[in-house]
Amino acid sequence: MTATEPEQSGGLTRRHALRGGAGVLVGLGIAPAFWRTGRANAALPVTPGNGPYGELGPADANGIMLPQGFSSKVVAQGHVPVAGTGYVWHDFSDGAATFATPDGGWILVNNSETLAIVGGGASAIRFNRSGAVTDAYRILGDTSANCAGGRTPWGTWLSCEETDDGRVWECDPTGARPAQARLALGRFSHEAAAVDPEGQAVYLTEDQGDGGLYRFTPDDYPDLAKGRLDVAVVAADGQVSWAPVPDPSGGAANPTRKQVEGMTQFKRGEGIWFDAGVVYVATTSDAKVHALDTRAQRITVVYDKDALPDPPLLNPDNLTVSASGDIFVGEDSGDPDPLDLGIITPEGEVARFLKLTGTQHGSGEAISEVTGPVFDPSGTRLYFSSQRAFGLGQVYEIAGPFRQKRSSAAPIGGSPALATPVPAIGLEIPRRRTRRVLLRRGIPVGLTLDQAAQVTVTATATLRIAGQLRTVRLGRLSRDLDRGPEQMRLKLSKRGRDRIGDRRRLKIIVEVAIRSDGVTRRQRRTLSIRP
Repeated sequence: MTATEPEQSGGLTRRHALRGGAGVLVGLGIAPAFWRTGRANAALPVTPGNGPYGELGPADANGIMLPQGFSSKVVAQGHVPVAGTGYVWHDFSDGAATFATPDGGWILVNNSETLAIVGGGASAIRFNRSGAVTDAYRILGDTSANCAGGRTPWGTWLSCEETDDGRVWECDPTGARPAQARLALGRFSHEAAAVDPEGQAVYLTEDQGDGGLYRFTPDDYPDLAKGRLDVAVVAADGQVSWAPVPDPSGGAANPTRKQVEGMTQFKRGEGIWFDAGVVYVATTSDAKVHALDTRAQRITVVYDKDALPDPPLLNPDNLTVSASGDIFVGEDSGDPDPLDLGIITPEGEVARFLKLTGTQHGSGEAISEVTGPVFDPSGTRLYFSSQRAFGLGQVYEIAGPFRQKRSSAAPIGGSPALATPVPAIGLEIPRRRTRRVLLRRGIPVGLTLDQAAQVTVTATATLRIAGQLRTVRLGRLSRDLDRGPEQMRLKLSKRGRDRIGDRRRLKIIVEVAIRSDGVTRRQRRTLSIRP
């Protein structure tokens, strides 16, 4: 799918220069007292070990060392048609996400971090419920250096350009709608994005040695067209405040990271992921993983390479969180033992989960990196890429006995208030509906749950009745659902249809309440009804 704003951005990062065979020295700025004192490391909560899956076995046919019970297969290779389709896969696969589909299958979206405008952007692979590939296609084109990004709870993919004038593109995983540039999220060297549905905000990383950690708050969540872009200022005790960025569109001419005096420098902020009230952030240059408690607005360091005698993770990059709360962290290139995918458990153990071996992953300055780790909706398959395997990249699928149950402990880096996990959901509701379709077919609601829960969906509208404005219920349904994808349809009650009458336009509020283990989480969407 071609992007709707195709101008090219400028700027190069270290990894781009490596592809061309030239090294780049990244200058690290002086950070505020929080990072200089190292106070965040005083009670580092992780220790090295073998992890919950045990030691790695010998390399398999794909050159991947895995724990016992796990297997790998190749899903896509750069410049080669995806098996079973005629679609030629893009080069340099990077950030990724998965989306459940109504037929029980899922879609894997994946960025291309090529600098070439033609062939860049992002692509998708569609799987059926058994995991077989049924289609592959482009969802974003005419863009450059699309590094990582983030999945939204409303079912879109945020693809981030890692250039000085980089943009964030909101993409439809099905490819049916053109991608939209979300310029309010800033013009800078974007790496990745994570949506906090409770705080209704988007957190963003910047792949620069003196880059910032950003938070975008939409004016009308979840619409990302307008809003406020802030940058983090971290106090010595880890408390985070947010300062507005005066000119989010600054780009190369007026870098956002230089607009706010006193902003905290995150040394090459890369992977970012929201889970159970915590935003996890990987910074590659200082080899740390940070945890931002979004309720308390306090940040701590949960992994620091320099604080451990034999650190299993040397260059943390893209990361994801499994159903059990385990953090899976891919490694950037550039260290003596670079091609690992690590795991940090809620129990406080850090280990290697897999290792890539073989000459296909390059060496020296041309060595690959582990990118785009993400689970399918069931949590039983893990996807990741070796970005420059065989010179142009390869996407793998790992299957095996991944842990599914989340412990009762607070998420690592989270507050005790989060000891009971909040049900995490993916929610898809149309933004518009015709009156005729609404009355005949109701409102489709797509859900993906990370644990079994009771789900209640309610539709209301504010109507003028007998000269007074009143909020009335139009329909309601309640179901007990298992973990995974589910499609529901909320049909209006007879009373609700009578209330609408012959009104040609109105706004309906759809509220979804998810209750599990005594915790209720609510999300709202606005549905516009038109003739």
